[in-house]
Amino acid sequence: MADKTYKLEIITPIRVIFSGEVVSFSAPGVVGGFQVLFNHAPLLAEFGAGEIKLQESNGNLAYFATSGGYVDVVDNNVMVLAETIERLEEIDIPRAETARDRALKKLSEKISETERNTIKVELDRALNRIRVAEKRR
Repeated sequence: MADKTYKLEIITPIRVIFSGEVVSFSAPGVVGGFQVLFNHAPLLAEFGAGEIKLQESNGNLAYFATSGGYVDVVDNNVMVLAETIERLEEIDIPRAETARDRALKKLSEKISETERNTIKVELDRALNRIRVAEKRR
């Protein structure tokens, strides 16, 4: 399997989250999820909030919660530019649950449509973090 790996880097504006050899990478594309394997055709794609999953060259699976970004695939090199992303092990479940509860409370109040849209994005992010974190329970 080692000869079917490729280089993957996951980067945010703050830091490098992952850099290494992988067998596969899956992301929540804005028009549907997609997977990248060895010798994938060149691709530039946007992904949205959801779960990113990768299989490292040693067989380990890694899960991440993300709010979206872009993936660039060229010659067995994959660059992921993520707005925000957290490894499964880094997700603070109580904090995500508090954010969810706060967003639900705000949505029950009388607020402007602009505020409502902002709160819905916050709620989606909190729910996504909780959903990904459930994998470790």
